[in-house]
Order: sequence, then structure tokens, then C-alpha cells
Amino acid sequence: MKNIVIGILGTTLDNPGRGKTRLDRWRPTVDICRQPDFKVERYELLHAPNWDRLANRVAEDIQTLSPKTKVKLHPLEVEDPWNFEETYGALYDFARRYNFKSERERYHINITTGTHVAQICLFLLAESRHLPGTLLQDNPPPKGDPRGNPGTLTHIDLNLAQYDLLAKRFQAEHAESIAVLKSGIETLNHDFNAMIEEIEAVAQASSDPMLIMGPTGAGKSHLAGQVYELRKARGQVSGRFVSVNCATLRGDNAMSALFGHVKGAFTGAEKSREGLLKAADGGTIFLDEIGELGLDEQAMLLSAIETKRYMPLGSDTEVTSDFQLIAGTNRDLRDRVQAGLFREDLLARINLWTFTLPGLAARREDIPPNLHYELNRWSERNGTRITINKEAEETYLKFARSKRATWRGNFRDLNASVTRMCTLAPQGRIDEATVERELKRLRTEWKATKSETTPDSVLSEILTPSQIDALDRFDAVQLEEVVRVCLDSRSLAEAGRELFAQSRLQRSTPNDSDRLRKYLQKFGLSWNDLKGV
Repeated sequence: MKNIVIGILGTTLDNPGRGKTRLDRWRPTVDICRQPDFKVERYELLHAPNWDRLANRVAEDIQTLSPKTKVKLHPLEVEDPWNFEETYGALYDFARRYNFKSERERYHINITTGTHVAQICLFLLAESRHLPGTLLQDNPPPKGDPRGNPGTLTHIDLNLAQYDLLAKRFQAEHAESIAVLKSGIETLNHDFNAMIEEIEAVAQASSDPMLIMGPTGAGKSHLAGQVYELRKARGQVSGRFVSVNCATLRGDNAMSALFGHVKGAFTGAEKSREGLLKAADGGTIFLDEIGELGLDEQAMLLSAIETKRYMPLGSDTEVTSDFQLIAGTNRDLRDRVQAGLFREDLLARINLWTFTLPGLAARREDIPPNLHYELNRWSERNGTRITINKEAEETYLKFARSKRATWRGNFRDLNASVTRMCTLAPQGRIDEATVERELKRLRTEWKATKSETTPDSVLSEILTPSQIDALDRFDAVQLEEVVRVCLDSRSLAEAGRELFAQSRLQRSTPNDSDRLRKYLQKFGLSWNDLKGV
């Protein structure tokens, strides 16, 4: 197939003057046609009308050095070659008019010459296949080479999938970004991982407000900080990360804390205050529990988000702050809007990117990696290496992943639990005895805070509603107590001894385990059913 090159006249690189030595000097447009292994059938040379004299001289030189190459000149009506819209429009019109014959000719787009704007436009037109060819880069010969060396050519294939190194670098960067957002924890929950993937994409492409919802202790503040770290690593922000719990802001203190104040703005304002929005200039502010802000603060915040300007309390002069906002809440803000406690226009502004973090109980498969994460954090914070033996870890995880573990405080509960075990670990190693004490503490704590104490509160964790409805009240009350004792016991034998402590004294060969096993079978249950929930 015939090689056809499309390129823009280089008013600097293609212009060596009029002397006779110009044929010996490297000029990209001319020397592309002199490559020994790349025969150019035709060169489509694009140029501005006011450079037609140079274009004709280049065409003559190509004819002299490569007589078999035909040169066609195409004036482009471009007044400002640095104007993107104008340059793209002219090149686009050329591509639409040109009669491509791809079945007989192979097209190459030379991006060595022309302004950077023109080179970008050629790339875009090639990528969109308006110019159906590969990109061509002409490289000058090394210094010291004899005159007349045409340099080398590089063909750039736009199919990036073929560039393994580029693909690997992109994948590595993507994996690194995801690891930052997950704090290096290899989470397994599918929905959580999918959400993190989307957050990574949004953090990279958008600076609009982000709203993170979820129960207390689910990690909203931590995730906001990781989003900031990711953007900072990519150079998207340069300022500080500022975090504030809006539930702690009330009255004049709320206005002052967020927007600052001038001296004398209110009683006790003995000196001016910058305010948190200004402190986050060029960075990110995380407003946790944003639903607790008063309506006046909400109105000022909306204006600050949209204009990046606001008035400090008591001031007549506007302050500017180019901050990025991440908001957090454990409330349904739509309910707050209906109750007249949250501005609908503010919700609409911060609700563009909303992500809901699941509680720990909804991510039980992620408890093992988070357990080790908390162990490592405690070790780093205290400078003492703490480990957990295999049996102790299995015992802890069996309970932690069961429905018996409510994780009401989510990751705060897990952090507190690990902190207690690490503090009490003998010789820096958490053993089964330490774990058993901790599990007893958790059962007692969650039982004490349980809002529902109906007879079927535990049974609902192991039986379906229809199975519970089929039980006599007598059986339900009795089975409830048996199940509670089983869940609090380490073995079937231990549970049997607890349940039959009096009657077993009257037997010569008590078999409490078998007796309990048969009782559970009456209701279609087994020891493994109970300990596996």
C-alpha cells in the first residue's frame, strides 16, 4: 500500500533559510520523505496562507531530495494557530473534505511540527478516526552525525492496549489509589469495593461536593481524609485537610468557627478569627454531621460553595476561599428537609455525589483484614508489637462474624475491642483467655444496650418468622434461654453443664451433651447451627 503523510508546515523547524546548505540540515517535513525504509508516495502539507512561500520552498526541496514523492499544498484559514477552537475547526474541515482511500493508501499523521495546539488537534482527530491513520514522530539525528542524516521515525499506535508498559502503569496507579482509599486493607465485600472504585473515579475527575452517608462509626471521617490524601498525591489540592463535627457548633460559635469573625463582632470577640473555610483554602473541608448545622449557617455555606466568597461575622469585606467540600451525615437529610431543618437547595448542591457506607455488621467478611489492621495500628501507635495466636483469632472471628455480634458502634467498637485485647495481652500475644474475656464483655455490653428484649429477640437470629410463630409460648421462652446459654458457652459440654446443673447431680452417669443435642434436634437445630450464626 502507498504511504501518504499528512502534516503541518513547521515555520521554525522547516525553515533553515535560503542558503545552499539548507538541503543538508535536518528538517522534519523534508526528511520524512528521505527515510530509506519508508517511501512516501504523497505528502499533504497543511500551512497558513501567509506562509505559502515557505511551503513552496519545502515542496521544492522534497522534489529535489525525493523525486518520487508528490507534494500537495493545503492552505488552512487559521489566523491564530494557538486558538484551539479555530485550529481544530480548520483541521476538522480538512478531514471532512479529504477523499480518503484506505483500501489502497496507508495514512500517517506527522505530529512533529506545528504548534502544541495543532498537535493536540491532530491527535484527537486521529483518535476519533476522522483522520484514519497512525501518528508519526520524526526525530533529529544525534549530535555529531554527518550532515544529511534524515534522523529516525517513530510510529505511534493509538491502540494503547498494545502498550503493556502503559497498561501496567495505569493499573498500578489505579490499584495504588484504591489502596489509599481503603487504607491498604484488602476488603472482600463486593458492594463496598464497587463503591470505592466509584469514589476513586469521582475523586480524580470532579472537585464538586461529595456527601458520605452512613451510621456512626462506619468510617466517614476516615474515608474523607483518604480522599483528600489521594487528591493531594495527584496535585489536585495543595492546602490543608480541615475536619469539623457540625454537631458541636451552636449559635455565634457556629458562624465564627466556619466563616470567621472580626474583632468586636460579638461579646467576647476580642480578636479576629480566620474560620475553618479559610483554613481549608486550596484544600478540603470535611463537615461531619452537616445535618446539625443551623439554617443560617446552611444559607451562608451554600453561597460559599457556589461563589467561593463569603462575609466573616461582623465584616463588610468578602473573603475568598477555594475549598473542596466533603460532607458527612448519619441522618436522612430528606427527612430533615421535610421537617424544615435542612435547606432543600443546599441538599441539592451537595447531593451530586452521594455514597453510603455500610456498617460493620453488613461487611462481616471484612472483619478479618480489619482486625489485623487495628492490631497493626495499635502496635505502631504504642511501639509494641502485638500478635494473636491462631486459636484465639479463630475464636474471636467466629463470634465477630456471627449475628450475635451486633457491632452497634461499627468500627469504633472493633477498635475499642482490639485496644482492650492488646492492652491486656500477656507477653505481647493475645491468647484464648484474653479473647474469651473480651467476648464476654462484648456480649454483656450489647445485651445491656439492646432495645428489644422480646422472647424471640435471639430466636429471630436462628429461626425464620414462620418458625417462631409456630412455637408455643412455653417452648419459645424455654428455647430462648437454651440458645442464650449455648451462645455464651465454648462447647456443647459446657452449655449442658450450665443448663442441667441440678438434675445432673441425681444421675450416676450424666450425659449433658447428648441431652442438649436431643433437645435442640426437636426444633431442627444443632450446636453448629447456633455457633455458626
